[in-house]
Amino acid sequence: MPWKQVSAMDQREEFVRLALLEGANRRELCRRFGISAEAGYKWLRRFSAGKDDGFADRSRRPLTSPLRTASDVEQRILAVRAEHPAWGARKIKAVLERDGHGMPACSTVHQVLKRHGLILSEPGGERARLRFEADAPNDLWQMDFKGHSRLGDGSRLHPLTVVDDHSRYAPCLRALGTETGKDVKAALTQVFEMHGLPLRMFTDNGNPWGDSQGNRWTTFRVWLL
Repeated sequence: MPWKQVSAMDQREEFVRLALLEGANRRELCRRFGISAEAGYKWLRRFSAGKDDGFADRSRRPLTSPLRTASDVEQRILAVRAEHPAWGARKIKAVLERDGHGMPACSTVHQVLKRHGLILSEPGGERARLRFEADAPNDLWQMDFKGHSRLGDGSRLHPLTVVDDHSRYAPCLRALGTETGKDVKAALTQVFEMHGLPLRMFTDNGNPWGDSQGNRWTTFRVWLL
């Protein structure tokens, strides 16, 4: 004969039946059933309340979620993302704030995108690395500043790098005193005179290429054209 399977509800009913017997040692029963005294008295209270589902587990989900992002804010975030699929939480937040909308923290915007399946985790928690390569030299140049270093006299050194995406040759690796458009223009003018103009240029939205407000065209980008 197979062993009889006993569910958690069966055990709770058995505990209450024994605990209600005259002279029952309820704390000893709690020990025998492997539950805390607090849990034992909880099941007794539910039984006394006379509810049919008194021995069933109840949902721990709160009745309200006061910290959940408002529906209208979520819809604005999703609308911007639908129009600009490559934009992340930081840029979406900046653009909506620029338009006069009150916005939550970047982490909250990120969670909204993630909750709606717009941010996918890479297998194993690591992003796939896919390197693209232009077809010929001067097809595409990548430009960027590689951080900065503080010198002994207290000034800063800003290394400007320009890399040809096909050959990986660096037409420019120059230490500048600032990241302002004036200094970068002077450096790039010399590079263009020596190596010619590329067909395309790839930059991020940092200074001086773009700005933090999501504006597509800046004075410097117009000059590059």
